[in-house]
Amino acid sequence: MAQEPFSSRVASEQWRSSAIEWIEECLARASIRVTGPIEQPRIRAWSTHMTVPTDVGRVWFKATCPAMGFEPALQSTIARLVPGAVPDPLATDVERGWMLTRDHGPALGDEREPTLQDWRSALAEAARVQRLLADHREELLATGLPDAGPETVVARFDRLLDVQEQSPPDHGGRVSTEVVKELRARRGELADACAELMESAVPSTWQHGDLHPWNLYDAGGTVAFFDLGDGMWSHAAEILAVPYGIVTDRGGPPWDDIVSAWTQVWEVDRADFDRMWRACGFTHAVNRAITWHRALMSATLAEVEQWGDQVEKNLASMVDL
Repeated sequence: MAQEPFSSRVASEQWRSSAIEWIEECLARASIRVTGPIEQPRIRAWSTHMTVPTDVGRVWFKATCPAMGFEPALQSTIARLVPGAVPDPLATDVERGWMLTRDHGPALGDEREPTLQDWRSALAEAARVQRLLADHREELLATGLPDAGPETVVARFDRLLDVQEQSPPDHGGRVSTEVVKELRARRGELADACAELMESAVPSTWQHGDLHPWNLYDAGGTVAFFDLGDGMWSHAAEILAVPYGIVTDRGGPPWDDIVSAWTQVWEVDRADFDRMWRACGFTHAVNRAITWHRALMSATLAEVEQWGDQVEKNLASMVDL
């Protein structure tokens, strides 16, 4: 029997009642009192939020689709391993992918157009957290964090293309036959890129997956991260792909001035970085496409039509390298 789409399920009164009951029970155990109506301002194919007014300020409830259901466990683990890097949840239900967190104030991107210093601070802190987490692979993967290290990419690339070829031609989100052929022709280069990354001085570690100013906030003078559902275990430099796209698309500060904050923390010289950065263009294209593919497995047909082109868009970026 086909599973009910995530966004349909979380919009139902039955689901909302169950979630609200859990929220109220968790807050009561923490001696926090709900002071107003609980609202559900956003439902997406991959997550939904509820806002909870309380006597200690607003609390956020988040529920994730099955493919991203690891987020509560991951966030709790990172909060323990690197205190202050991410919000420490008030409560989690890792089986259902539910989490409660205190309001941490506005995202950096909602406060201002990010400056050069904002970007440098974000990437330097991301590198610091990555270095601290690099020795915790098994613990992080145990949360359900996807293993997207370079040694896994070619096999996962092959499986994704096989799935695309087996999908009906009119299926929303299907990668076109022409693009699949072009991608298969670049498979050898992808394998070479993976080998380059496996031998690089910088290891695989936690990768946020969607690092941008709207997923950052000021935690008392330092940058902290939230919205971890796109995360994966992959080569460390892949965390730079989303910032690079945003900075270059928006005409932001010079990229070289930004990325040097990350390379300084990792103690990487420019020549080594340039080699791994080009290789990450291949692996990130695959890993990001797979993230979208997995997120849309529990989507409605309309949501697949709306977001499905992201699979081909990300895979096709490998063809342009």
